[in-house]
Amino acid sequence: MKTELDLDLLEKTLDSVDKHVDYADIRVNESQNTVIVMKDGKIQEIRSGLDLGACIRVLKHGAWGFSYTTRLDRLDHVAESAIKLANSLSSDVEMAPAEVRTDKVPSNARIKLSDVSLEDKKTVMTEVEQAANLDKVVSTTVNYVDGEGTTFFLNSEGSSITMEENRVALFLNAVAASESGIQFGHKSTGGAKGFEAIEKEDLELMGRTAATKAVQLLDASLPPSGRYPIIMDPELTGVFIHEAVGHASEADLILQNDSILKGKMGSSIGSPLVTIVDDASMDAFGYYAYDAEGVKTSENILVQDGVLTSLLSSRETAAKLNIQSSGNARSGVGDQPIVRMSNTYLKPGQMSFEELIEDMDHGIYLKGSRGGQVDTGKGIFQFNAAESFLIEKGEVKDPLRDVSLSGNILEILQKVDAVGSDFKLGVGFCGKAGQTAPVGDGGPHTRVSEATVGGAS
Repeated sequence: MKTELDLDLLEKTLDSVDKHVDYADIRVNESQNTVIVMKDGKIQEIRSGLDLGACIRVLKHGAWGFSYTTRLDRLDHVAESAIKLANSLSSDVEMAPAEVRTDKVPSNARIKLSDVSLEDKKTVMTEVEQAANLDKVVSTTVNYVDGEGTTFFLNSEGSSITMEENRVALFLNAVAASESGIQFGHKSTGGAKGFEAIEKEDLELMGRTAATKAVQLLDASLPPSGRYPIIMDPELTGVFIHEAVGHASEADLILQNDSILKGKMGSSIGSPLVTIVDDASMDAFGYYAYDAEGVKTSENILVQDGVLTSLLSSRETAAKLNIQSSGNARSGVGDQPIVRMSNTYLKPGQMSFEELIEDMDHGIYLKGSRGGQVDTGKGIFQFNAAESFLIEKGEVKDPLRDVSLSGNILEILQKVDAVGSDFKLGVGFCGKAGQTAPVGDGGPHTRVSEATVGGAS
């Protein structure tokens, strides 16, 4: 794709559409993507190729029309389709104002993903897989994904943005088995950058760590059930912040009366130690410079010292709530943009891990996540920790297996009584409304004075 020619074509298409609608935008994305799956040391699947897509979105008399194609020579047909769809619908959509932007965002990759051979990508997978083959490990799965491309965005207000984008991730799952049953260990790494995100990782340590988790859990004890003080590691802190707070702060869920945070702007929802941030502009897996509506991203403080101060929004949801868009409209070019998180985390505090546990006579240390569920409307959650340990008289003791953490979102936030000084962001993907988006979530070690713990089903 030659940028000048494409922008000229897009501008002509936009000019022809603009005469018939109140607002229009065009997104085009061309990317080189690779997916490799390795099972028990053998490559099971390789998908690699060039993807091209373009979409046109129009707003007319309060109704959206959206159409998508994989052929740039059919943009005129796509435009006609979008206008027809808008004409056939009746709605009351408005858009919050946004700054007109002209920008070119260059690639931040030191090692271009397209310059790395498939063999080199398979080599890093083999390295992490072999390191995971400890005694009692009976199966391993390694997934490698990357994407490198360019997105063009133009709208009828005058914005014209070109973004070069890169993203790469490596995921490992190890399964250990014995007479007591089976257990799992998981590790991941990556970033919104080039292959250097993988090369900087100690892959042998990554593989050994995931496998060791699984093996140690085979001999772990079942947890006690009841109310205990707990420590969440950065990974579980991030999962809790993402699932229980991040989703509840999404403006579309607020508008659908499906969030415990509805009507709580300016209210205390957590202890004064709780400051929660969503920041698409930071160097993490959920990075993007502009959202799918051309809104520039920046740090967005959702909760400041326990007080709900902001929401995640698109231009449409922001207009309904009489706020500014936070730059959280996201989607691939084949889908309408919806409100999504980016990099969401609990801000670290001042305490070391040793200080967090030194006053705990009898508590539980929960590490990582094996999934769970959240009801943002009722404000309740249940997570399964990947690893857990008893804390006795200020020391981490025996490992526990199959531990669940459950409770009320706002109660847990209010009971955060200490926050660690460490900080880590994870690598992952979030699903919503049939769409998947790369995200980061994390924070420090976090202490909660009392929470409900039990055995995971």
